[in-house]
Amino acid sequence: MKTFIKSGLICAVICGLSVSASAQGLLKKIKQSAESAAEKRISKEINKKLGNEPSADNPSQQNASDVPGSKNNPNNKGGAGLITTPPDVKANITIAETAFKANQYGETRYAIQQAMLGVEMEIGKKILTNMPGSIVGLAAKKDEDKVTSTGWGWAGLTIYREYLEGDKQLRATIANNSVWMNAVNMFLVNGAYGQTTNNQQKWKQTKVKGYKAVIEYDESSGYKLSVPIGQTSLLMLEGVNFANENDLMAAANSFDIDGIKKTLGEK
Repeated sequence: MKTFIKSGLICAVICGLSVSASAQGLLKKIKQSAESAAEKRISKEINKKLGNEPSADNPSQQNASDVPGSKNNPNNKGGAGLITTPPDVKANITIAETAFKANQYGETRYAIQQAMLGVEMEIGKKILTNMPGSIVGLAAKKDEDKVTSTGWGWAGLTIYREYLEGDKQLRATIANNSVWMNAVNMFLVNGAYGQTTNNQQKWKQTKVKGYKAVIEYDESSGYKLSVPIGQTSLLMLEGVNFANENDLMAAANSFDIDGIKKTLGEK
């Protein structure tokens, strides 16, 4: 986090934008026109290379879809895909500083966003590293680990891991999700509980390591435990084929919730 705060970049960007409204409008129009022209030029050149657009050298060139036999092109059946490459935080901060000094505010904004995205990806990676390798006899499926982020203000960070043994599964999600948080907080504030038609509770309040939580049960999907950890973050556990409520609570107590909260910077 110290790396990200380097030189008070964000404050400098916000405070340093003293360009008048009219000048900002003109800069925006110029930027949009330049980007549009560049995109059209790049698209045209790409189409020429791919044979999708007539060129000066070959005016009779046809679109690929019109070329006889093009329907026989093979379909892709495999490939290694893309390598997950988190943005370089330090490099993007340097780019943002340089761009800001040159009054390139669009580039500055983009570089800051990339730096924030890189920080969030590192947070997610650290949390996953510190999560248990197994829980109540279920092994972590680390090849299914996922970290996703919008890159802005820790408002869209999602960390996911699942544990599995036979047909018993535990899915753990840590997220900054305002919709989920509002729903859980509504249950906690109201202090109510829900019942099914056979007089069994559908959901109720509980606690995990001192944290207020809501536990739910559905015949088709199993148990779900939602634990707010701070003002914006939520730990959600979904248990499939768990024997009972106590079985799921034992799994929940295996998580270092205080550690997760600290890593997220929650209060």
